[in-house]
Amino acid sequence: MPDPLDDHDQLAEALNFAAGAAQHYLGDIDQARILCPGFEKTIDGWSDAMPETGDGTLAALRELATRGASAATRSSGPRFFHFVMGGGTPAALGADWLTSTYDQVAFAWASSPLAARLEQVALDWLRQLFELPREFGGVFTSGATMANFVALAAARNWWAERCGVDVEERGLRELPEPLIVSSGYLHPSAVQAIGMLGFGRGSIRRLTNDPVGRIDLGAVERALDLAAPARSIVIANAGEVNAGDFDPIAELADLAERYDAWLHVDGAFGLFARLVPEARELAEGVERAHSVIADAHKWLNVPYDCGFAFVREVERLPRALNVGAPYLPSAVDPHPSFGFIAPESSRRARAFSVWATLRAYGRDGHRAMVRRHLALAQHLARRIDATPELERLAEVRLNIVCFRVHPEGWPDEQLDALNREVGEALLADGRVFVGTTTYAGKVALRPAIVNWRTREEDVDLLVDVLRELVAARVG
Repeated sequence: MPDPLDDHDQLAEALNFAAGAAQHYLGDIDQARILCPGFEKTIDGWSDAMPETGDGTLAALRELATRGASAATRSSGPRFFHFVMGGGTPAALGADWLTSTYDQVAFAWASSPLAARLEQVALDWLRQLFELPREFGGVFTSGATMANFVALAAARNWWAERCGVDVEERGLRELPEPLIVSSGYLHPSAVQAIGMLGFGRGSIRRLTNDPVGRIDLGAVERALDLAAPARSIVIANAGEVNAGDFDPIAELADLAERYDAWLHVDGAFGLFARLVPEARELAEGVERAHSVIADAHKWLNVPYDCGFAFVREVERLPRALNVGAPYLPSAVDPHPSFGFIAPESSRRARAFSVWATLRAYGRDGHRAMVRRHLALAQHLARRIDATPELERLAEVRLNIVCFRVHPEGWPDEQLDALNREVGEALLADGRVFVGTTTYAGKVALRPAIVNWRTREEDVDLLVDVLRELVAARVG
């Protein structure tokens, strides 16, 4: 097969084949193991030499579908409780297929008016969903790391401007070290963004007096009081990854206002607490932040990968991120061109899936999903509390249940090793997927419930499988 053009007439058949393979894969995803037995053999066997002569479109797709169905991680299924990952709602998945079909260049209005307009609409719908002020402007990114990068790039522009330096032109060499304060809940994605922006990871101060990382507000106030005005960035965490806890955002907003600091909120999944009355108080104060980010591939349940950043002073983003070239459209074009306020110039039209799922289910549908997941987390907590072999380690504040295996009479000094062993066995078993973490110095499990497919029987299965695995080890 010397040239793709020779397979031109196979396009319709290729799409039909892909649709059939996708339907087959999704047909049993509610019951399938997260990883199929023997997946290692499938992956290890994928070591063919680079072909000199191709076998054609359908042959390639058949091989991918056959091997993929037996080796793909069912991370979009209802019992994948690892990494706080959602799936793709029917509307979002269908839109994602169309995104690849339309193959739009979502850099600017000039490259795709459709992509630019839908990004504008979808972002405003998200702003309304989370009840953020009208002055917030946003942009889609690949995920929380780049969303944090975008928001903190705006913060860097603000900080440098207050210091009298054009940081985008002059760099950091003329600037003093900033004060960046947060709690022990600070996520690695924010740390990574801080490093990429040149602030230096050493400029971060995690102010906590607590073994799980809760923020020390008194220490924050003292640090801000000692810092020069407008030299501080405060990062509040809406949803900590081990137990779903929140920093006191409203109180941090008070301190940021008093000491003229930039307040950034990392709400990768916790921002969704604003959708339901029973959790909304956890995220009170987000509307007072200078910037806030979240992942859409978490609780919004659009396909991987998709994040977004909102910035109150959105005009800082083109200053921080825009680059120009003679062949590119003008940055002052009145039409929306999101490539000028994003770190990537090559941008997929991620807005299509976001728009579709919001259009399909609306505020009420997403509120119902979040409320259902909160109820499932409480149900799981009750099951754990009623199971003698299990010990809950934290209050369930949102959608994450942090607990460990703790058989009666088992020595404390052996519990960490036992939980690591059970955690590895749980992943190898594949019926449910939950990773281990360390919480307050203890090895623990931390299932996160965010998938639109998840039902009560799925979280019940987690407890049942754990009891089975523990019994096989401790009798």
